Amino acid sequence: MTLHLAVLISGQGRTLKNLLDVIDRGELDATVDIVIASKKDCKGLQYADQKKIPIAIVESHCYETKEAFSEAVFRECRHKMVDYVVMAGYLKFLLVPNDFKDRVLNIHPSLIPSFCGEGMYGRRVHEQVLARGVKVSGATVHFVDNIYDNGPIILQKVVDVYSSDTVDVLSDRVLYEAEFIAYPEALRLISEGRVEIVNHPTTGARTVKILEKAQ
Repeated sequence: MTLHLAVLISGQGRTLKNLLDVIDRGELDATVDIVIASKKDCKGLQYADQKKIPIAIVESHCYETKEAFSEAVFRECRHKMVDYVVMAGYLKFLLVPNDFKDRVLNIHPSLIPSFCGEGMYGRRVHEQVLARGVKVSGATVHFVDNIYDNGPIILQKVVDVYSSDTVDVLSDRVLYEAEFIAYPEALRLISEGRVEIVNHPTTGARTVKILEKAQ
């Protein structure tokens, strides 16, 4: 199944570019139908321009409430009739409406539930990883609900953490060796119909089961 995607960005757009490159190589059956930016000067918009992908700028300060802001974002997604919304370095909190439940994805630069939650993004995550002295970190692709970094985890990729690492070195390793691999892989599993959300038999939590083949 070809996935029709909306990609949400707030900065340089490296995750967006990676997804576009993966699609161009024929490694992911998807199209990016709209790029939505949280501010008009996002550098990542250049990649949408290069591919002639429609762009929408939805800035939170233009709305009085989180509800109104979130509705404005998802209105753009509905207009393009996308299948999934992909947060790609998107730094704004969104309230997911019922019609987009389990259709919004995010990637977090650590192994959830470690080093996540409100205020934990970008360099802050890697600073805390190094300060704590953990030996592995990585990236987590998960569905988005209305709690920070709480939705069902689709997959995780692990990278080593070395005592010589700086924040920049670790950030790049997580990006290139985990995030750039994990996000397309998660979307590929969804496009193949192999992602099923189930209730965990013991805890009752909503979790993801990866199927051997589509049902």
